[in-house]
Amino acid sequence: MDATTTADLALSRDSIEKRLTFLREASRLKEVMRRAFTINGLQESTAAHSWGLCLMVMTFADHLPPEINLIKLFKLCILHDLGEAIHGDIPATSLAASAGKSAQERADLISIMTTLPSELQSEFLTLWDDYENATSPEGQLAKAFDKLETISQHINGQNPANFEHDFNLRYGTKYTSASPLTQAIREVLDENTTRLSELSIISAQKL
Repeated sequence: MDATTTADLALSRDSIEKRLTFLREASRLKEVMRRAFTINGLQESTAAHSWGLCLMVMTFADHLPPEINLIKLFKLCILHDLGEAIHGDIPATSLAASAGKSAQERADLISIMTTLPSELQSEFLTLWDDYENATSPEGQLAKAFDKLETISQHINGQNPANFEHDFNLRYGTKYTSASPLTQAIREVLDENTTRLSELSIISAQKL
């Protein structure tokens, strides 16, 4: 009997049910809406954003530095917004409301994870802290790609007429300028953002 089979047998029914409970609570993220819209104008969920973030990282992974731990990077991307599953998303433009955002999300993440084994809780929380503080090279990249994916969605989505494209030109520059790859992606996105911003101004003047 190989090690994998042994490990599977060692996982009790109670442990399985507790992990499934965690997954059920985490699935609330699918219903949390962001201030972003899809190509067809539907409001985007935070879970959809997390998927988009992972796909963006996967798409550019062949240009990441060889020392980057890709598995860790994906874990950071999957977990980074999980704390929003309880109290929802606060748009980056709402500075006053976002003052306690980090502490609230961290507390909510801890609450969601209560049925997980302590070692998994510790791992997930350590990863979340790494992302939140951009501590490791992977944490810094996850933070940068998070900003890039958000800006990309704002470019591709069918946004309301009063959408603030100019905000994206300032959004997350601290993080996206930290590596040549994310800086290069940012430059292309900023060009598209500037174009959309100019079109919005022209449209508003015609009204």
